[in-house]
Amino acid sequence: MATALVLERTRQLSIRDIDLPGTLGPNDVRIAINTVGICGSDVHYYTHGRIGPFIVREPMVLGHEASGTVREVGQNVTTLKPGDRVCMEPGIPDPNSRASKLGLYNVDPSVTFWATPPIHGCLTPEVIHPAAYTYKLPDNVSFAEGAMVEPFAIGMQAAAKAKIAPGDVGLVVGAGPIGILTALAALAGGCARVMIFDVVADKLETAGAYRGIVPLTPAGGDLTDQVMAATGGWGADVIFECSGHPSAFTQIFHHARPGGCVVFVGMPVAPVGFDVVTAQTKELRMETVFRYANVYDRAVEFIASGKIDLNPLITETFAFADAVRAFERAAEARPTDIKLQIQLPE
Repeated sequence: MATALVLERTRQLSIRDIDLPGTLGPNDVRIAINTVGICGSDVHYYTHGRIGPFIVREPMVLGHEASGTVREVGQNVTTLKPGDRVCMEPGIPDPNSRASKLGLYNVDPSVTFWATPPIHGCLTPEVIHPAAYTYKLPDNVSFAEGAMVEPFAIGMQAAAKAKIAPGDVGLVVGAGPIGILTALAALAGGCARVMIFDVVADKLETAGAYRGIVPLTPAGGDLTDQVMAATGGWGADVIFECSGHPSAFTQIFHHARPGGCVVFVGMPVAPVGFDVVTAQTKELRMETVFRYANVYDRAVEFIASGKIDLNPLITETFAFADAVRAFERAAEARPTDIKLQIQLPE
């Protein structure tokens, strides 16, 4: 039995003991959890009980953005040792699946991903995880930053899919945590500047504090007109749709230059329509993102390099004893909140 934050049913959370499966295997590590970030998907399971086909049918432990300290290693593990500070990639694929053999393990149908029904998450004092998906944190990366690697990896995946060329001009639609992290990843990937659009001024203020990120607001007029004015009538080289809001899709291709790329990162709750003809007449390349693959270690390196600072995105940290209150706060979706985290006792 272990103490954990358990989603009992929609809008009902409790901190209680629960029987969690897991035995330390020869290729696993036992990790004492330190910090866990609250993701939008965690909040959606809390408020709605489902995301698409993933439905919470039994009590489930939440949390998948985590960092901690290695307490024990399996007999075959040589890359980690007790005392190492680490972050964990939450998806565990089947290494023998066709998707994994193609390097696409994030879309492996048999992947087990923390806090995705029926798999329990990591908001509990201790977890067992494969060493292959556990990454040592450099000394200059805090536990709080380590728990930000997971969402930053999504931005890294998006930037990689965009195939950014040095000097490209980017546009991000949606200035939530993933939107801002995608903008930072696009800058790190070679964009000269990245415009970011949202309807929430507080989020744009946070994003605009980063050098190279240019906020665009509804007060500036039609988004396409703003993008064209900023690019001499040409359009953005790469566009990242990170809001998932249906309204964003109606004009998304109008913001792009001919031959540009649009990367769909945000997930709408229902099917959306968009203007295929405009995409065709510009011969736009379209890419999609679902989590990430083969970028986690590079995300850690970028954070450790000091080229990006994720600390301004961490709005508040709650004690584990206040985890229910932390989720209630996250569900409020305050405009000034970017990333809320929960810290477990040592």
